[in-house]
Amino acid sequence: MDYLKLVDEIINRGKVKLDELETYLVKNKSIEIGVFKGELDRYSVSESGGLSLRGTVDGKMGYSYTEKLDESSIDMLIDQAYENGKYIDVTDGDVIFEGSTDYKKLNLYCDRLATVPIEEKIEFTKNIEKYAYSLDDRVVAVQTCVYEEFEQERILKNTKGLELIDKQNLAIAYVSLVVKDKEDTQTGIGYKVFTDLTTVDYKDIAKEAVEEAISMLGATSIKTGNYTTVIKNKVFADLLQAFSSIFSADSAQKGLSLLKDKIDEEIASPIFNLVDNPLFEEGFASSSFDDEGTSTKYKRLIDKGVLKTLLHNWRTAKKDGIESTGNASRPSYKSTLTISPSNFYVENGDDSFDDILNGIDHGVYITSLAGLHSGLNPVSGDFSLSAHGFEILNGKIHRPINQITIAGNFFSLLKNIELIANDLKFGTPGSGYFGSPSIKIKFLSIAGE
Repeated sequence: MDYLKLVDEIINRGKVKLDELETYLVKNKSIEIGVFKGELDRYSVSESGGLSLRGTVDGKMGYSYTEKLDESSIDMLIDQAYENGKYIDVTDGDVIFEGSTDYKKLNLYCDRLATVPIEEKIEFTKNIEKYAYSLDDRVVAVQTCVYEEFEQERILKNTKGLELIDKQNLAIAYVSLVVKDKEDTQTGIGYKVFTDLTTVDYKDIAKEAVEEAISMLGATSIKTGNYTTVIKNKVFADLLQAFSSIFSADSAQKGLSLLKDKIDEEIASPIFNLVDNPLFEEGFASSSFDDEGTSTKYKRLIDKGVLKTLLHNWRTAKKDGIESTGNASRPSYKSTLTISPSNFYVENGDDSFDDILNGIDHGVYITSLAGLHSGLNPVSGDFSLSAHGFEILNGKIHRPINQITIAGNFFSLLKNIELIANDLKFGTPGSGYFGSPSIKIKFLSIAGE
């Protein structure tokens, strides 16, 4: 199917009823491979996609969409967008954007990933599980061992002369396992996000999961108190994702973020830099243009502790009298425009992980959190989360601890950052475009025994 020809025909026919038009077409393809006890447990290849149309009627924006990507859907799309726009009661400020002057060229599609035979991808996944079992006799079960591959193509075109196309792919390998020593059982995960399978060693993924699980055997609680705390890189990344809505201009304008009216104020430690970087080619959420067609760019939201910007699309930018930051997003072709970060991460600090442990006479190292979807309030910043990790004594990892709860406030946490390591890592597969180095907090309330 010639999709460019299709969107051209929609635009040409739509001009009869609609003042301005925009078509947004997306095609997705995914592969999932799962293994269990050395055998292929599941294998699926799925394709999905659709097309949305936005069009203005007397200054009001109408929407429509379809999964049927052929000429038979054209009249329906136009008629629905016209009716929706004609009878809508309010205008929401959405615009059809004429395009930026310049777009960064990114190489987001790896031919090598797409052309690796499926048999090799299956064998790669089997090897992760097999190697995990071989590393330690205490590995009693591999709960999940999967390989997932994603491919997406976008076409964005409108009546103002904008025409943008991009295509990208990436893959994730992930293993979750259980270890047991007498009556003590612990779990561990290992994962890798990549664009070239030939650069990935399956042994590293298995080792990460086994070492994490084994290290927690024998864990007990710790006395309740305020502790100097180090938060592991991928754990702080997950925490950042949970609070990411506070950085949306839409949330701020609706009174759902305490960062409203905080631009140019110090809201974090002077060593803290928070970045949105859509131009990071190996990132999970990289792109040279957002879902309105705005050119994307690297930007620091927090620069040396000072809030410099929130994330905007053109609707929120117009309300604040500024330009869009290039963070317009459509969760799917069916969705209206929202705001979303791209590759969103804390920049590396100057210290090694060992450096940030030095000087801690008695502290805690947090390596896992639970309850991120229920144990926090992104509006107030308050959190109370189950955790486990390690006790720190005399600047060294001492023993594993569990059955603890950490509590505090995210905004206070940012101000209490003391040191930042240089071990940036992006989060677990569910939060793959949020990243952080390990971070040392002056003190954190920990409830234990």
